[in-house]
Amino acid sequence: MSPEIPAEVPRPSLASLALYPQKNPKLRLMALWYFCTLMTVWNILGRTVLGFEQSFLQYFVAVGTAIAMQIFLEWVDARANERTPRYRGGLANFLNFLPPAIIAGSACSMLIFPNDRLWPFAFAAALSIGSKVLFRAPLGNGATQHVFNPSNLGVTVTLILLPWVGVAPPYHFANRVEGAANLVIPVFILATGIFLHWMFTQRLPLIVAFLSAFVVQGLARSWLFGMPWQVPLMPMLGAAFVVFTLYMIPDPATSPIGGKEQVAFGAAIPLVYAFLISNHQVYGVFVSLVIVTALRGAWMHLRAWRGTQGRLAPQAATSAA
Repeated sequence: MSPEIPAEVPRPSLASLALYPQKNPKLRLMALWYFCTLMTVWNILGRTVLGFEQSFLQYFVAVGTAIAMQIFLEWVDARANERTPRYRGGLANFLNFLPPAIIAGSACSMLIFPNDRLWPFAFAAALSIGSKVLFRAPLGNGATQHVFNPSNLGVTVTLILLPWVGVAPPYHFANRVEGAANLVIPVFILATGIFLHWMFTQRLPLIVAFLSAFVVQGLARSWLFGMPWQVPLMPMLGAAFVVFTLYMIPDPATSPIGGKEQVAFGAAIPLVYAFLISNHQVYGVFVSLVIVTALRGAWMHLRAWRGTQGRLAPQAATSAA
């Protein structure tokens, strides 16, 4: 899957701009703040109205750790490259630096459940932000971009390394609501997500490809294994699936921008998921996204290697953008 990056990409600290329509910094900033605000409101309502199982303290630990980690890594990178940290230069710069960390920390805080422990949230959040520095692929012109969706990788690794930590129960997204609200909540999440990707990221082909391929793999498994067709499609009815579909898979910083590449990327995830779930592997959705993004990152490295005839292009150190 080609990264579809133009020959000229933005300076390394803003490499993710190359993966937004027209490399427009306003679209990137608006998308980040839109999602950041939505996640913040959702976490507050989740713990006061909807019935999230995690506490407010666990939320603050996850978000606080993500912010601290992002500031620390930016400071290290700025010192190493003798530049001014992006959070310096006024209140606006500082505030605009925070959304990626708030988004990753918020997602971790609502998707894992280690009972009343705090440190697994700190671990997942720190790993989410740290992965943006540890795992990068070349975009061209000396710039690199992180490979994995941060919160998805943090959640996945936490679930695998800490087997006593579980996924947040699906019911808690609407635990305290009844009647029509059980339908209104997923529809609201769906509508806001579609608006985000229609207006700011242009990732709707990826989303359509993912949903279509998920239905196909579900029907195929139903036929192969002799189960009712509704069973493999039931995950699509949950709010958690909607969150994964709209806010993890089409992450602009870690998904292709070209239309054909989006379709291939989106369709590949259900195929990997079908293989994992058919072999009784838990956390199939999370792991499938990690595998597909890892393959995309490897392909980007291979393209860079082939483009320089066996020698990778120089890659400037980059911050956790």
